[in-house]
Amino acid sequence: MSDTSSVLIHVVDDDAAFRRSLAFLLDSVGWQVVTHADADDFLKACPELPPDLGCLVLDIRMPSMSGLELQQILRSRGWSVPIVFMTGHGDIELAVQAMKHGASDFLEKPFKDQAMLDAVSAAVRRGSAERAEAAQRESARTALARLSPRESEVARLVALGHPNKVVARELDISEKTVHIHRQHVMEKAGIGSAAELARLMLRADPKALDQDG
Repeated sequence: MSDTSSVLIHVVDDDAAFRRSLAFLLDSVGWQVVTHADADDFLKACPELPPDLGCLVLDIRMPSMSGLELQQILRSRGWSVPIVFMTGHGDIELAVQAMKHGASDFLEKPFKDQAMLDAVSAAVRRGSAERAEAAQRESARTALARLSPRESEVARLVALGHPNKVVARELDISEKTVHIHRQHVMEKAGIGSAAELARLMLRADPKALDQDG
């Protein structure tokens, strides 16, 4: 696992012996592990989203605050955290609820070591992909934010594939003005074609080019 050294796996479980055992398992293949006795302990230790949090391995049932309640708190904070839930109660209904709310996976105790390693690895990959996508989305939004309101109007129509003549008619401006705005759009966004512009706008907002938008 080549990506194990750059992220932390946070384990939250109220069973101290099990917590130590799981930390040992994850550490044995190179993961960096931080353990927490309960959900409150995790929230106190991480008042902000840790930038190196690769995945959260979370017991679904704990005293004081359940794993599902912690998941809801993280969602309310806007934290996109890959979570692998564990349950020792065979409570599939709760596990399904957790998955519907975005959990990466769930395992029923007792589970095989390899099943946990596979689940954590998949969760870390998912989190990495989501962070990369978020970074691309933010970069695209930053580029498009440089455009003036009129340039944004021209950009959308150009990205939809309309020629300058059609854009000019739609916006009631001259083709020459459209050409100038189009050049400015390309320069400010750092792109060279309508296809690149369309990709940029869709990256910033998947609904940006909806015809009824």
